[in-house]
Amino acid sequence: MTIADKQLQCREIITKAVCGKGRKFSTVTHTVTPPHHPTSILGAWIINHQYEAVRSGDGIEVIGTYDINIWYSYSKNSQTDVAKESVHYVEHVALSYVDPKHRAATEEVSADVLQEPNCIEANISSNGSGVIIRVEREFSVEMIAETKVCVAVIPGGCDDLDGKDLEFSLGEDGDYEDLDPDLLDDEL
Repeated sequence: MTIADKQLQCREIITKAVCGKGRKFSTVTHTVTPPHHPTSILGAWIINHQYEAVRSGDGIEVIGTYDINIWYSYSKNSQTDVAKESVHYVEHVALSYVDPKHRAATEEVSADVLQEPNCIEANISSNGSGVIIRVEREFSVEMIAETKVCVAVIPGGCDDLDGKDLEFSLGEDGDYEDLDPDLLDDEL
């Protein structure tokens, strides 16, 4: 006897699950003005990156800070110094997937850095007094919340499965027409 021969029942279960996901890559520009007019840029680094995630509107905001350090020469390349500047940012990451049946009061959000803020270009500004740097960064965000899921209940419970095969029918016409394609995970 297979499970298909028995009458299956369904139950709704409330559970915590990933109910929203998003990802964002961005390039931003900052201008740092050192105390001396730079002659050349010897190096540019991003350090001390810290961030947190908060729910905001239709997405999640990543709120953070990092320090920009620019090593430069001045006085016609006769001296060097390091210019330091702290940057505060807010990056809005839209949720590309949201479970419409989640319970908003139970939302917990998180962010992961896929690419730490990194200086990809540093140039002396056209007026010669500052340094313009381009920074790349990328975040992945998730929203976890309570939601309802529907599960099949096997009469007799799990003990009734010993040595038996599970078979489920797809419906009268045997196809997948009733499946919601938005529920399929893009990462599969």
